[in-house]
Amino acid sequence: MAALQNQVIGYVANLPADLSDKRTQERLSPSAVKGFFEVVRLWKIRDESARELLGGVSNGTFYKLKKGQVSRLDVDKLTRISLVVGIFKALNILYSQRLADAWISRPNTNPMFRGDTPLAYMIKGAVPGMMRVRQLLDARRGGR
Repeated sequence: MAALQNQVIGYVANLPADLSDKRTQERLSPSAVKGFFEVVRLWKIRDESARELLGGVSNGTFYKLKKGQVSRLDVDKLTRISLVVGIFKALNILYSQRLADAWISRPNTNPMFRGDTPLAYMIKGAVPGMMRVRQLLDARRGGR
């Protein structure tokens, strides 16, 4: 009985967070915003491109986020930030820090990018484009 109980608890603990829940959004938003801006800084992404990665937020909203004045992000922004952080993590597993930080802004010969940068691909492709970049990198690192 205890083994089954531990198995159920382990299963529940591994379920994805319910991003539609307002309390979950409030709990995750501060660290998500902080992580996003750290990745943007390391990748040397201009504010205009960072705004697009967040779904084309206005200047006002963007600078409020930057100052930590937004307490809750919606599902779309949390998803986008999760993808950016996952891409950042995958790049840092695959490459040296210097190359990992530059990769996003360098023209790429992979047919998926058609000679463009991964950043431009993600901005044009929105969430599906970000997911494809994440999947590409996860596949390169053996799906771990």
